Amino acid sequence: MKPVRVGICGLGTVGSGAVNILTRNKDMINARSGCDISIIQIAARRDNPNCNTSGYKVTRDIFEVANNPDVDILVEVIGGTTVAKDLVLKAIANGKHIVTANKALIAHHGNEIFAAAKARGVTVAFEAAVAGGIPIIKAIREGLAANRIEWLAGIINGTGNFILTEMRDKGRSFDDVLKEAQALGYAEADPTFDVEGIDAAHKLVILASLAFGIPLNVDKVFTEGITKLTPADVTYAEELGYRIKNLGIGRRTAKGIELRVHPTLIPEKRLIANVDGVMNAVLVKGDAVGPTLYYGAGAGAEPTGSSIVGDIVDVARTLTAAPENRVPYLGFGSDFVAEQPILSIDDVECANYLRMSVLDKPGVLSKIATILSDSGISIEAMIQKEAKEGESNVPLILLTNIVQEKKLAAAIRSIESLDSISGKVQRIRVESLK
Repeated sequence: MKPVRVGICGLGTVGSGAVNILTRNKDMINARSGCDISIIQIAARRDNPNCNTSGYKVTRDIFEVANNPDVDILVEVIGGTTVAKDLVLKAIANGKHIVTANKALIAHHGNEIFAAAKARGVTVAFEAAVAGGIPIIKAIREGLAANRIEWLAGIINGTGNFILTEMRDKGRSFDDVLKEAQALGYAEADPTFDVEGIDAAHKLVILASLAFGIPLNVDKVFTEGITKLTPADVTYAEELGYRIKNLGIGRRTAKGIELRVHPTLIPEKRLIANVDGVMNAVLVKGDAVGPTLYYGAGAGAEPTGSSIVGDIVDVARTLTAAPENRVPYLGFGSDFVAEQPILSIDDVECANYLRMSVLDKPGVLSKIATILSDSGISIEAMIQKEAKEGESNVPLILLTNIVQEKKLAAAIRSIESLDSISGKVQRIRVESLK
């Protein structure tokens, strides 16, 4: 095979990791790909002390790489959804294959980018966009191609998982752990994307499209953050035999596809419930294979760089194949990717954890139970603590059976209207992941 020439745009954490791997493991990578893969140009606004670019042609203009006729594969690791989109579309127009780690770009503009790539006969590879070094996209798109995917659930944001792990292991508050996460570089100065579920939503919509054969619909993902969780919730969950994880969940139902990101109680015996710190994991349930779990580093220079280089190798292997013989971008031929109903969160059904502060007097529990019963909601488990000296309210924790979201929301409003209830009811969804 003729040499494959790579241009890399962006030399931050991920870009530097990819350059270092391609440089260090060049002989092995060439042996695996069957051709000589070489970096011929790097574009970066500034140098990275963690990456030795001596011997490589470096420019400050990323579009110089997109317009370089000698570049076969453009690697986009600049981030964002504006300049990155322009860069990728320009490179595609110039007949270049794309490798990207940009989950926001794929989630928001993937449909347009894939259409442009198909028209030009080039490949778009994006393994590094989801779960860092875990080859979850290849697993769903290729390894599980024989399966009708029933559901998937993933810990796909390491920052949120680190925060919840620290809250559980050390009883720390959310705000306290967030400050440490920012100091360690796990969370940005503005942590909204991580703690409000937006980052996970970008990744979930990509996984769901691969799993269910639907276009990318990021605006239809329900997101709820972890900012309202307290150490008390973590403790009570443990007492009930659960752990709290921030999950991205996609599920195929008779009524439509569920796409949701939110804190979730998981039985502590599940393997995914024991994924701690900044690690990621994705659980996928196929009709033939059953449940399969994929675990590993969800971020970092070399883990994510590993996925970048893996995509470069995949693209290099198929350069001589006709476009129609390559693996489709979303795992299904474009004629088979079709819109399906996406369920509103109001129509989703699941069990729930409820925590409320109630007046410590007879009859209160009976009123709450009546409201739930009248809504067709049964109580599966309960924790009621004694009042502390000098206090008139006690925490009451309930686990409900599976119930439709809008029915539970109405019941919670009725409970909160009782004179014996102080403040809002804390609610966390529960998934068995059987």
